[in-house]
Amino acid sequence: MEIDEEKIDDAVLALLWLTLHDGDRAWKGFDWGVMDHLHQKDLIANPAGKAKSVVLSDEGLRRSEELFRALFMRST
Repeated sequence: MEIDEEKIDDAVLALLWLTLHDGDRAWKGFDWGVMDHLHQKDLIANPAGKAKSVVLSDEGLRRSEELFRALFMRST
């Protein structure tokens, strides 16, 4: 069985939306490899550094909310 890294990236991006604060910042307590993938895709700012949060790009904000709703919201 092979891990689908794209699905992992999508799930982490969705969970970043859950921890948003100050408009476009999210806590970065996720796997560094995944965070690097998201940075390479220009969805988040460079996660390296002492800050405990990371800035999401405009596209990252849009996609993170979209993925959060698709993956974790119940339909009513």
